[in-house]
Amino acid sequence: MKYVDDFRDPVIAHRLAKDIWGQTRDNRTYRLMEFCGGHTHAIFRFGLQELLPQNVEFVHGPGCPVCVLPASRIDAAVTIAIKEKVILCSFGDVLRVPGAKGRTLLSAKADGADVRMVYSPTDALRLAERNPERTVVFFAVGFETTAPATAHAVLYARQQRLNNFLVHCNHVLTPAAIQNILESPELRKWGAPPLDGFLGPSHVSAIIGCRPYEFFAEEYRRPVVITGFEPLDVLQAVGMLIRQINEGRAEVENQYTRAVTRDGNRAAQAAVAEVFELRKLFEWRGLGPIPYSALRLKDVFANLDAEKLFPVSVPPVPDHPACACGAILRGLKKPTDCSLFGKACTPGRPLGSCMVSSEGACAAYYNYRGVTR
Repeated sequence: MKYVDDFRDPVIAHRLAKDIWGQTRDNRTYRLMEFCGGHTHAIFRFGLQELLPQNVEFVHGPGCPVCVLPASRIDAAVTIAIKEKVILCSFGDVLRVPGAKGRTLLSAKADGADVRMVYSPTDALRLAERNPERTVVFFAVGFETTAPATAHAVLYARQQRLNNFLVHCNHVLTPAAIQNILESPELRKWGAPPLDGFLGPSHVSAIIGCRPYEFFAEEYRRPVVITGFEPLDVLQAVGMLIRQINEGRAEVENQYTRAVTRDGNRAAQAAVAEVFELRKLFEWRGLGPIPYSALRLKDVFANLDAEKLFPVSVPPVPDHPACACGAILRGLKKPTDCSLFGKACTPGRPLGSCMVSSEGACAAYYNYRGVTR
C-alpha cells in the first residue's frame, strides 16, 4: 500500500530494534505504557515485543473510549432508543457494548428500536434532514480526536435550526485518565503502577498537541513520546523513551511530527471550546469516577442535548467481581492474569472493559496471543 508500507519496512524495523538492544541496560527493566488501543494492536499484530529485549516491557493502558464507556451509559441509550421512539445512531463498535445485563444497542434494535450505525456525526445530521418528523439522537463517543466533529455537528444543527437533531455526549479526555492512573485513590488497593514512560496517543495529540503532557513529564517525572500507530513509529518511540530514561530525563518528545505539533489543531480546539464544557465527574468503565474527565454540552445548546431532553436515571453498574480490568487499565496486571480471560470473557461475549472493543488490551491478547511471547 502506498505510503503505509514505508512505515512497515522490516529492514528498518530490525535496524531500530538493534539500536534499542544497544541502548538497554541489563540491570534494569523498562516498563512503557501505551495509552491507545491502536498502539496495542500494532505491537501485537507486528510482533514488536519479539524484536525487543526481555527487559523492555509494554504495559497496556485504557485503550479506547469505547472500552471505558460505562455500562450505565449504554443502558441510558437503550432506554432512550426504546422509550422515546427516536432514531438512535452511533459508531459500529458502540452498538456491541453490553450494558448492565448484557443488553446492547444491537439487541435493542432486534427488539424493534430504530438503532442505526453511522460513520460520523455528519451521517446523523443527514438522517435528521431526511426525516424531519423524527428525532435523531447521535450517541457521541470518543477521546479528544472525535469531539471536534461532534462540536461542528452541533454548530451546524443550530445554524440550520435542525431541532430534531440531538447529541448524547460521552466524550472523555486523555490527560485526566493518565493522571488517574498515576495517583487515583484506588492505588491504595492495587499499588502504584511501576511505569517508566508513556507512548503518547497520536490522533488525540493531533487535536490537543503535545503541550498538555508537559505537566506529567514535569510533575511525575515520566517521559512521554507522542507516537504514531505504525510499527516503525512505535519502535522509534521506544528508542526515544529508553534514551530519556537512561539519561535521567523526563520530557515530552514528538515522534509523530507528520501529524502532531506542540499546540495542536487550534481550529478544532476552538470548536470544542465553543460547544462543550467540563463535567465535574464522569464514570469510566474499569477506572471508576474521574473528576473533570469528560465533556458535556453547554447550556446554550440545551435544546440539542439528549441528556436534558430525555433524562434517564440509571444507577452505576459495578464491574464483574472477578474482572481484573481495573488493574489491567492501570498497568498492574496483564489480561492473562484475569481468571475470566478467554473463558467467560471473550470478544463475542465481553464481561470487562478491556474486552469490549476490538482495540482493548484483552481483545488484542485474545486475537494475537499466538504472535507474542
